Amino acid sequence: MFKRFEPHAYALLRIVAGFMFAMHGSQKLLGWPASVGTSGGSLPPLMVVAGAIELVAGLLILFGLFAGLAAFLSSGQMAVAFFMVKFPNGWNPLLNQGELAALYAFAFLYIATRGSGIWSLDALREKRPPARELTGYGPALADNRAA
Repeated sequence: MFKRFEPHAYALLRIVAGFMFAMHGSQKLLGWPASVGTSGGSLPPLMVVAGAIELVAGLLILFGLFAGLAAFLSSGQMAVAFFMVKFPNGWNPLLNQGELAALYAFAFLYIATRGSGIWSLDALREKRPPARELTGYGPALADNRAA
């Protein structure tokens, strides 16, 4: 019944997941949006790298530009975040507060296998006509040769 909306639903999943992920990176690197209870200041180097991946990969996923590669990297980052930060507090994501990292990891893994889809810059790039080969046999030369 809803199968015809599947490409649209997938595009919305990609766009929203990319936007939310980029916001996490923006919050870490730029302090925006401001988080309640944070003291500001400098971040440890690992958090700077995480924030950079979240911001850049999130925007790539959002706009659908190399979304598969960006999502694969993001999926790995979220798996590492889950096992480094959340898993030491227990295996259950609901109890160790790791459900967001786990959900992001698997959503991005799905996006990595599926690609950018519709409503993406990659889809626009694929619709461009192919560049003319530089063989010297363009339409003008072919017309002259036939005469």
